[in-house]
Amino acid sequence: MSFSSKIRTPFRYEMWNVTLWLIIINIVVFFLSVLKPALFSYFSLNVINVIYKHAYWQFFTYMFTHGNFQHVFFNMLGLFFFGFSVEKAIGSKEFLLFYLLSGIFCGLVSFAAYYLSALSGNIMAYYYSLLGASGAIYAVLLAYAVIFPRNMIFIFGILPLPAPILVIVYAVIDFGGQFIGSSNVAHLAHLSGFVFAWFYFIVRMGINPWKVWKQNY
Repeated sequence: MSFSSKIRTPFRYEMWNVTLWLIIINIVVFFLSVLKPALFSYFSLNVINVIYKHAYWQFFTYMFTHGNFQHVFFNMLGLFFFGFSVEKAIGSKEFLLFYLLSGIFCGLVSFAAYYLSALSGNIMAYYYSLLGASGAIYAVLLAYAVIFPRNMIFIFGILPLPAPILVIVYAVIDFGGQFIGSSNVAHLAHLSGFVFAWFYFIVRMGINPWKVWKQNY
């Protein structure tokens, strides 16, 4: 069996409601962090902690850590709306692998960006902390748009947008956000989620998202 065949070998389809468990874990970690604030710095991804304290677990734990109730609420709302459908379509094993790998990838990209920024003179980048499931959820959103390209998503419950158009709009917003303004939103992590999901579908699933969208529109 060739390498490409091995990497595309599908898991046996099973449904465990992984999305629900991910939501529960995120909420539990948030409230634990509120009760014990030291957990925020222990779990969130920080350059100094990784380099000098060898806190490599933060590449995993940051995606379960949120800064405030609004942060965790909207991330989990997005996971609720898109995660269940994607998980049901591809199975729980595939979904869990996809979700965790996308989150780790976003962490690695953001860490590299912070580190290089610090080396280039922005010393404060050493103290930036990345936290939240946004990168992984953006990956799930792109997966949703590939699996259900004709589905409409109602913005604010009013404005209907095809799922692929919503992905493109978010990608443009986050790309622009990298250069405009001083928001603390992790635009790079969001874009990384889209990039990872795009290549995951090509490499793992043998599906080109762009071709899927062209065929449907």
